[in-house]
Amino acid sequence: MSILSLRGLVLGVCLLPPIAVAAPLPADELQRQCWLRYTRERTRVDLREPTMVAFSNIERAHRLRSPFAVDFAVRGMGVAPAGAVLPGTGHHHILIDTPLPIDIGAKIPFSDTHKHFGKGQTGAVLDLPAGRHTLRLLFADHDHRPYFVYSKEVEIEVIGRRSGEPLRIDRQNFDATCRSWYQDELARPRGPAEPLQVLNLRDGEAVTSPFNVRFGVDGFGVCASTLTAERSGHFILDVLQGDRLVKTVDLSNGATQANLVLANGGYQLQLRFVDGKTRRDLLPPALTGIVVQSQERL
Repeated sequence: MSILSLRGLVLGVCLLPPIAVAAPLPADELQRQCWLRYTRERTRVDLREPTMVAFSNIERAHRLRSPFAVDFAVRGMGVAPAGAVLPGTGHHHILIDTPLPIDIGAKIPFSDTHKHFGKGQTGAVLDLPAGRHTLRLLFADHDHRPYFVYSKEVEIEVIGRRSGEPLRIDRQNFDATCRSWYQDELARPRGPAEPLQVLNLRDGEAVTSPFNVRFGVDGFGVCASTLTAERSGHFILDVLQGDRLVKTVDLSNGATQANLVLANGGYQLQLRFVDGKTRRDLLPPALTGIVVQSQERL
């Protein structure tokens, strides 16, 4: 039985959307070597803070070309669009070159330095002028009032405009040029052909279990399944091994990441984005092949 046939039995549907294969590992030898150098860092399970938000693809001191993508991570809470009332859910805001609000009871203002993502977005593309900038994520409720669940302030440097060409990695100066290429690659805006994806893994990548997987969707907002909002849904992750469904992780609470514990072997991670009421696929599922190569005790 094929993966498609299995999925039809599991979901009880007759006609399925086509499956999109995730972005492959880089074809260039040096780029591939560089990408794989950071696999464990990108996928490590972090249990230190039960509730947190963070940028999942940029860090302090990253040097980026503009425009650049920022991906949002939230743990311990779910995402829901502004106006949708459900305890334990909210939506993201980016504070640009501005401090945290002092008045803890006030709504977050709408301004060039306070970017709202009230549709339940999982990321954004920023276009900032050259120079140093500070960025911080702040999570807020349906009425834009902060939970005061926020990320560390991240200072980045915009080094110029983004062209169509990737940065080059120099074999003779691998460490420094790999670091520059990797930072730029993580922040590369995705094209329209990549609306749904596992953000921190490429097709065919090898990982250590347990590992974290983070999800993104463009053109839709994330919304916990008990709520209703226009152009929104939630993530479901099917873990397949051959024709066998190993497990399903239903993130109906609006979560955008999951921790997986899998035995060594090859798997297919099938990410779906579904309507909360009908569980109908809103986008073609995205398939990412991985290999679990080792185990780590937490």
